[in-house]
Amino acid sequence: MLTVTGCPSPNVGQPFCLSPLMSASLYCHIVFLFADSLGENTKVLPGLPQPPTITHQSPKEYIMDPRENIIIHCDAKGKPHPSFSWTRNGTHFDVEQDPNVIMRPHSGTLVVDLSRARPENFEGVFQCTARNKYGSAVSNNIVIRQSKSPLWSKEKFKPIVVQEGVSLVLPCRPPAGLPPPIIFWMDNNFQKLPQSKRVSQSLNGDLYFSNVRREDSRNDYICYARFTHTQTIQQKQPITVKVLNPDAINDTMADYYNDTELLNEAPVDERKPTFLIPSGHSSAKMVLRGHVLEMECIAEGLPTPEVSWTKVSGDLPGRRASFLHFNKTLRIVNVSESDAGDYRCTARNQLGSAQHTISVAVKAAPYWISGPPKNLVLAPGESGVLTCRASGTPKPSIMWSRNGGPIENSPKDISRKVEDDTIIFTDVQTDSSAVYQCNISNPYGYLLSNAFVNVLSEPPRVLTPANKLYQVIENRPALMDCSSFGSPIPKITWFKDSRASTLDGDPYILHDNGTLEIQVAQAQHKGKYTCVATNMLGIYENHVYLETKEPTHIIKLPDDKVVQRGRSVLFECKVKHDKDLFPSLIWLKDDEELPDDERFIVEFDSLSITDVSERDAGTYTCIVNTTLDHDSATAELTVVEPTPAPAVLHGRPDPPTDLELTDQKKRSVQLTWIPGEEHNSPIEEFVIQYEDSLHRRGHWHDLARVPGTKTTAHLKLSPHVYYTFRVLARNAVGLSEPSSPSRMYKTDPAAPDQNPKDVRGSGTEHNNLVITWQPLSGLQSNGPGLHYKVSWRQKRPGSDWTTVTVANNSRFTVSGTPTFSPYEIKVQAVNDHGDGPEPAVALGYSGEDLPLSAPTNVRATVVNSTLAELHWDPVPLHLIRGHVQGYKVYYWRRHNLHKHNPDHMEKRILTFSGNHSHGMLPGLHPFSHYSFNVRVFNKKGDGPPSTAQQFKTPEGEPGPPVSLSVTDPSLDSLTLEWSPPHEHNGHITGYDLKYQPVNNSNELGPEEELALAANETSVTLKNLKYSPRYRFYLNARTSAGAGPAFSLEHAVKLEEAVTSRQVDIATQGWFIGLMCAIALLILVLLIICFIQRNKGGKYPVKEKEDAHTDPEFQPMKDDDCTFVEYSDNEDHKPLKGSRTPSNGTVKRDDSDDSLVDYGEGGDGQFNEDGSFIGQYSGKSSSRDNAEGQESSGAPSPINAMNSLNSFV
Repeated sequence: MLTVTGCPSPNVGQPFCLSPLMSASLYCHIVFLFADSLGENTKVLPGLPQPPTITHQSPKEYIMDPRENIIIHCDAKGKPHPSFSWTRNGTHFDVEQDPNVIMRPHSGTLVVDLSRARPENFEGVFQCTARNKYGSAVSNNIVIRQSKSPLWSKEKFKPIVVQEGVSLVLPCRPPAGLPPPIIFWMDNNFQKLPQSKRVSQSLNGDLYFSNVRREDSRNDYICYARFTHTQTIQQKQPITVKVLNPDAINDTMADYYNDTELLNEAPVDERKPTFLIPSGHSSAKMVLRGHVLEMECIAEGLPTPEVSWTKVSGDLPGRRASFLHFNKTLRIVNVSESDAGDYRCTARNQLGSAQHTISVAVKAAPYWISGPPKNLVLAPGESGVLTCRASGTPKPSIMWSRNGGPIENSPKDISRKVEDDTIIFTDVQTDSSAVYQCNISNPYGYLLSNAFVNVLSEPPRVLTPANKLYQVIENRPALMDCSSFGSPIPKITWFKDSRASTLDGDPYILHDNGTLEIQVAQAQHKGKYTCVATNMLGIYENHVYLETKEPTHIIKLPDDKVVQRGRSVLFECKVKHDKDLFPSLIWLKDDEELPDDERFIVEFDSLSITDVSERDAGTYTCIVNTTLDHDSATAELTVVEPTPAPAVLHGRPDPPTDLELTDQKKRSVQLTWIPGEEHNSPIEEFVIQYEDSLHRRGHWHDLARVPGTKTTAHLKLSPHVYYTFRVLARNAVGLSEPSSPSRMYKTDPAAPDQNPKDVRGSGTEHNNLVITWQPLSGLQSNGPGLHYKVSWRQKRPGSDWTTVTVANNSRFTVSGTPTFSPYEIKVQAVNDHGDGPEPAVALGYSGEDLPLSAPTNVRATVVNSTLAELHWDPVPLHLIRGHVQGYKVYYWRRHNLHKHNPDHMEKRILTFSGNHSHGMLPGLHPFSHYSFNVRVFNKKGDGPPSTAQQFKTPEGEPGPPVSLSVTDPSLDSLTLEWSPPHEHNGHITGYDLKYQPVNNSNELGPEEELALAANETSVTLKNLKYSPRYRFYLNARTSAGAGPAFSLEHAVKLEEAVTSRQVDIATQGWFIGLMCAIALLILVLLIICFIQRNKGGKYPVKEKEDAHTDPEFQPMKDDDCTFVEYSDNEDHKPLKGSRTPSNGTVKRDDSDDSLVDYGEGGDGQFNEDGSFIGQYSGKSSSRDNAEGQESSGAPSPINAMNSLNSFV
């Protein structure tokens, strides 16, 4: 019999084993030789024959998606690699005859292309067979079915009208799909409908209302079905529900009688619960073992009942049971036989309760009791057993097959005997190799398992890696494995070092699987061990090694601490360990990670906490781990309130004492000290200083700072320094005096660790190169004899380095260099003990000289009258002979193109930094002639100028007139005089004059504008309207536009204006005529008034008007023929019987008896009895202002008088 050994196991002879050993750090690593019938991922030794084993297959139920290809998996292994065949519905399926089906190479997996085939043509039961010359293995029966998502049947629902308080069920009834759909209810906005203990969805998808309320009224109860396999969602037609109260239901019955379904017209009272589902007092349910059991009870009632569950014959399974849908559903997962029995649901409200009992029966498809049968690997003449032990409800039947066919039809084998669920093999031979199938079935399912019998003759092999090293802690168990295989089973023996004798006595224990155990490993047990595996076909040996290590111990345990709040605390945890093990230390607080707080400071062997608070109290654990063992220790921290005390005098701490140097190395040392008295103020930090007696005696420098809770510091040192250390303590009050100096500690000289920094190269003359650097300090020199190797070479192919040695200086001048040539430079520090590291190469340049060439192709483009754009071709870099600093533009104004302006020859410079080839020249004078040249410059100075170029600027806007003044002012005229602009900026083409009156309120009147000729320097303005002030604006124009204006405000003296006005009016002929006309008009009006007064009777129209007097229409008084005064508001109102057109004027009807447009009093009218309405001045003040002097009619006498009075 061939087996794998190496794990201690009581089941000697089993082909597979994997178990942990006694030591946590040692495991027995087993390589499995063969897989079980389900094809686990295991290693097969190369070259060994093996019957087929199914390693991967599709599930028993395969639902295909018509949109995707069908992939039926069937993979197997064996030696030689097996071939594959398929059956469909019990008959051979020829893959090669169907162009839509292919079989993957080196596999039995089928791929069906549905893009050219109908899915229903491939529904059925498929089975795969994998065979080689040692047997045949078969897969499960794989049932292929097409997924289905049928459409919802069309149905129209009448609106449902129910009385408030009744129960209601909205049916869903989704179409049957494969697999069944998931049901949910939503509204038109795709929002899930809210559910509660009153409203919930049942397992079949219906929506149940224990009692309805008015807020349940809506027209969009929609049931949705989601088919997961095809990723489609279908919806039912919306259902409308209207909930009415008892008063409203009678009023709406007639409206809904024909088009609605009216439920429960009777008044609804509160009632005790009754079950909507399930019906009756009891029901039964069957569930399969391992499946999910769901039971639901939905009750109606008012108030809403609550549902609870109990198991009549026992307790509910705690972890496997859960309540869903507001306790209406009881769900039990992974059902077992113990879940059978009676379950009772109870619905209860204030008025009573209802109960329902559900009897659950648990059936079971076949399941393994001790796992499927194991593969057998036997040597010729050995015996073995295949066991296929399973259970189920009802009890399943067992059927054996050999290589895929009934075992009854297989060749007779005298070494094989079948006894129910067991096959016994005795004295097997090489032709007994085969694959056996065990099929266990009952009405609820089946199990199919393959197990092979492989008869082999193999010499022994050891699987444990050669020369494997085992490490173990002293006084702990040590286990060294010898995993082997062979057929027949190899015998394992162990030897140590010289192989004088076998190791089978105290202190060694040899396990049956070949593992050698030393219960208490000591230092004398380390060494070389040899494992020998032997059978009748050969011998094999393997060597391993054992090392013992010192255990890890915490030699200084952390102490329990009692600390006042606000103070600091320190826990120490010092560890001793084997020199070859590298420990790691972690701290825990109350068995959890330390808080993420900067107050917690973790060092390698300590934990300190500053500013302790109450939440820091607890248990602190120090854990040290290595790859082989670990150790831990705990301490308790107690935080107490600070003890009240009388006023305390705080002071600076005393200096530390007893400075000691330990752990002395070439570049480091450890300094320890004892803190001085704190003087009632905790020490916050220690400052460590040093004096270098060799380089700077008497000067102390800060070297390190450590927290006030530490009394040691690991100091990094430099070579060739005579160190003396001292320590100062700092608290809230201040810094202590320095401690007494430590003893001197001299570090050995060494080669420099660094080279000078800031290495540069530049020239002071055109033919030299000055190399400078930042020298090293005495502390950086690392030893005596510090000097520098200065190297340089031209940066060009084939150049060689030139090196000089420089001491006591930080610069070196190289003479005779070409002008402005690039050099590579490096400076290396050297002392008597060697050279520093390889220096970095810096780039420098030799001295500069004036540029040799001027820019070429210089040209100008005029952008506008004050801006030009200049362009030039840059000077080649080799002609600049230095770093380009920029370009300078020298420019000057040769003369103005206008004869009135003088010439300007002053030169100006505009600088453009950097290597530019163009630039803008701003601030130019319009209408001018300019010259310019361009020069490149470096740090030495300017190069030669380019050839001078010229350009002209176009005309621009002129400047403002030089002056503007008023002469000869009068009431209605004045004269303006001005001087031309100083800056013409072109040819003056004319002037623009704008003026406007300004009243006493600083309000501006209408603006007048005049265009004047270019040769004018004065203008007289006539016929001006009187205004206290006038504002004038005068600007000049060129072809480029108008320039800025010269503004002037002139005030008119009122006394002169009035006097002039009176004289003028009195001597005018039109004024005399106007006065005569006014007198004549008054006379005519008096005559008309007199006639009307003596006229007898009244017209009938007058009587009608008296009967319908309009309050807005008042005639003048009859008794004294005086006129009625109207307010401004009344003047704007139209007279009775008039029409007001859209333009605001009043149109007279043809039937009006009135005087039309009498003078300017056009609004006056006569009544039917001849009485006159209105005033002479019929226009309102607002109307006067609007018309002013622009009226084309004869002036009103009243207005004329008022106008005259305004000047007096």
